[in-house]
Amino acid sequence: MTTQDPNRHVTVSCAPAGKDLLFLHLSGTEELGRLSEWRLDLLSMRNDLQAADLLGHDISIALALPGDGERQFNGIVTVFRIVAPGDGTRNRMARYEAVVRPRLWLLTRASHSRFFYETSVLDIVTRVLQDYNIDVSNKCQASYPPMQHCAQYRETDFAFVSRLMEHEGIYYYFEHKAGKHTLVLTDSSDVHGPIDHYPSISYDAWHEPSNEKECIYAWSSGAELQTGKYEVNEYDFEKPSSSNQQGLLSRATRPKVYDPPVYTMQEHLSGHVQSGDGDRYAKVGVEIHQARNDSISGRSSARGIWPGGQFKLEGHACDAQNHDYLVVSAAYEINSDVYASTVRHDPSLPFFDCAFTALRKENHFRTERLTPQPVVAGPQTAVVVGPDGEEILTDKYGRIKVQFHWEQFAPPADADARMKRCWVRVSQSWAGKRWGTFFVPRIGQEVIVDFVEGNPDRPLVTGCVYNANTMPPYDLPANQALSTLKSNSTKGGGGFNEMRFDDDKGDEQLFFHAEKDHETWVKNDMLSNVGNDRHLKVTGNEFVAVTGARHDAVTGDQNAQVDGNASLKVAQKLQEKVGMDYAIDAGMNIHIKAGMNIVFEAGASITLKAGGAFVVVGPVSVAVSGTPILLNSGGSAGSGSGSSPTAPSAPKDADDGTKKIKS
Repeated sequence: MTTQDPNRHVTVSCAPAGKDLLFLHLSGTEELGRLSEWRLDLLSMRNDLQAADLLGHDISIALALPGDGERQFNGIVTVFRIVAPGDGTRNRMARYEAVVRPRLWLLTRASHSRFFYETSVLDIVTRVLQDYNIDVSNKCQASYPPMQHCAQYRETDFAFVSRLMEHEGIYYYFEHKAGKHTLVLTDSSDVHGPIDHYPSISYDAWHEPSNEKECIYAWSSGAELQTGKYEVNEYDFEKPSSSNQQGLLSRATRPKVYDPPVYTMQEHLSGHVQSGDGDRYAKVGVEIHQARNDSISGRSSARGIWPGGQFKLEGHACDAQNHDYLVVSAAYEINSDVYASTVRHDPSLPFFDCAFTALRKENHFRTERLTPQPVVAGPQTAVVVGPDGEEILTDKYGRIKVQFHWEQFAPPADADARMKRCWVRVSQSWAGKRWGTFFVPRIGQEVIVDFVEGNPDRPLVTGCVYNANTMPPYDLPANQALSTLKSNSTKGGGGFNEMRFDDDKGDEQLFFHAEKDHETWVKNDMLSNVGNDRHLKVTGNEFVAVTGARHDAVTGDQNAQVDGNASLKVAQKLQEKVGMDYAIDAGMNIHIKAGMNIVFEAGASITLKAGGAFVVVGPVSVAVSGTPILLNSGGSAGSGSGSSPTAPSAPKDADDGTKKIKS
């Protein structure tokens, strides 16, 4: 049995209930850039309407307008309850309460932790809304560049998109037609037009609200003291010189000043790097305050008033008030015009009453930035990622890419798609102009990530930690006294460079390991003191070049063994002094050759011996023995072959720090 009366001024339509719901009362609010909420009192001859059957379904409340036409309040049922049963007759109907909100409200029921890469604000909002079957109309006029990294972190989808739009100066309102509501996105007041059937509304301060005449019966207009200038700044690490002192500064001043002197609001942004972005954010900031410079409110019985519509005020005694206005917010009270027999009816209640706020048409509306930026409470860990087959991924700043543990969507299998994530700066213990310490975390390592000012859009790697897949270099706790700086050869591993400290008492050690070359470059002195023994073992060749003098002092013995040839070439003098014995033993020949003189001098005697013959020169005599002894009797003297020492090979220069640096 249908209880809907086609002649009623307010009708309710909700598919699961058919035409069995009757309107009794509506109270609620809606506002530009905010969720609307309407509370309904409904009647029905049915006692069996279940919340489970209506929750989430579309509902439409149609309000008849004087003359022809209607105004709709559309949304979905978010709360439904029975508050009084009926007896199945019109004299006592069941009474229900419902809360109606726009489909956009569903975004408050889900939260995510994820990020968007190289995506504009509008594209992000559109992608989020796609999951909720929301009709959207984009009327934004500005263009929005892609953001390299935009994180949604432990916040509802609604808080996320609200925060982004508020910051960019985008707001929304709803258009209600044909039982549906469309979410309209805009960044300009130019998209608003006159209210259908109400392009102008008269002011009548003496008229009590009633159903007979629609007018504005209360009007308040003034101004509030507000900020007149807005400044934003930011530090850009790619432009550090221009970021010094005041940072990347952008300013905007509202064009109309009500309250000199003009006060300035300053904001340190968390991420913009382009000056154009700063200018836009400053402009939005000052327009937010400018929109609140006007303080206009009123009450009306005109049924068509809705946030997003414009009207012209007429008939005000102060002619300056007869102006065009944009409705910003509205609070409604709508009461049923019948049912006095079924519920307590107060005939003094107006059929339609609306309290509203407005803005002069020429002023730009901006939603106030009320949605807080999520704050990461402390450091987190993440995993370094990179292309398949690679071990290191970095850019010219030493930045890396990481996967956070809170990412709800696993990285895609496609390597290119997996790399669509932001570059993250890496903290170093020392960072100067082409000097300092430098380590690049490698793919697969677990790193510590902090966030600048707790902002999830600004990650910063501050260190690395071991885990079950990447264990410490040595078994623990067996080697707990070891401290090390150990690398891993890339690609493929299997080799390493290391500087290791062993602090085990009585067995301390400083250990160096070079997987291939070890090169040292000292521009001045190099001093080394060894308290005990020094051992040097060279498997191949050793080359030493001294451009100045060389001094060797050995307190004890010096032993040298050359298994091949030994060569010594002295450009000027060679002097040797032996305290006791000097012995030379050659397996075959000894040749001594002088360009001028050879002098042999001995304190006791000099002996020359060859075979059985000899010559002994003593202090008082010379003894010659030979068989025979030939004096001036022919024969010939042998000649020394001279010396031909092999020149040493020059050693290679050590790396001065530039040899292996790639440009």
